[in-house]
Amino acid sequence: MRATKPRARGYTGILKPPIAAPLSAGASTTIRFYEAAIGKKAVMAVTGIILFGYVLGHMVGNLQIFAPDRDQINHYAAFLHSPTNVVPLWAIRAILFAAVVLHIIAALQLTKLKSDARPQGYIKKKNVPSSYAARTMIWSGPIIAAFVIFHVLHLTVGAVMPLRDVGVNQPDVRYNVVSAFQNPAVSLFYILAVMLLCVHLYHGLWSMLQSLGWISPRHSQAIKRGAAALAILVCLGFVSVPLAVMAGLVTY
Repeated sequence: MRATKPRARGYTGILKPPIAAPLSAGASTTIRFYEAAIGKKAVMAVTGIILFGYVLGHMVGNLQIFAPDRDQINHYAAFLHSPTNVVPLWAIRAILFAAVVLHIIAALQLTKLKSDARPQGYIKKKNVPSSYAARTMIWSGPIIAAFVIFHVLHLTVGAVMPLRDVGVNQPDVRYNVVSAFQNPAVSLFYILAVMLLCVHLYHGLWSMLQSLGWISPRHSQAIKRGAAALAILVCLGFVSVPLAVMAGLVTY
């Protein structure tokens, strides 16, 4: 009779799946932090800072259309599209794209967390000074995103109307901007989107400072007024261009 090899105690004959390697302490802490509401708010704050910096830079670039030198804005565009700036320009675009995606994802997840926490709405809700801006965030965000896509297709890609160049990698920005804003529908859509952007900025700036713990009750009202003033200045800076074009103050 063949001798059988004794089986180890506890052996069942069923192979167990390999146990996945545990996450490192740093990765686990980061994931747990992001899963909490404060982590998502921190992501929105950091990406909001990046996007706000871009908005300010874009506004400064747009305002060059008012420079005494009529070709100043074209020189600025040629500088951005010069061969030496191709890599930095695309790097900035990649960072901005990542910031937009993370900002939207964190916003949607925060909205879901709030909805899950309060499945039944309040019978009576007391409004706070920034409540209107907060309530419009869910609508202003998609409208701004749609406008950005339209704006890129219009003045960057040239898919809406043909663009004019003055040379290789040298768009005639002045002509393209003026011809675009001579269309009342384009100008009004631009102005509406910018106004919503500034409402978004006002609430975003306030929420960002609150999420990062930089607001003290002693200075809260002053910070609110500062955020509102900054949002209004940005709005005026952007809408001044289409208004000037429609008024005939800026021409080809």
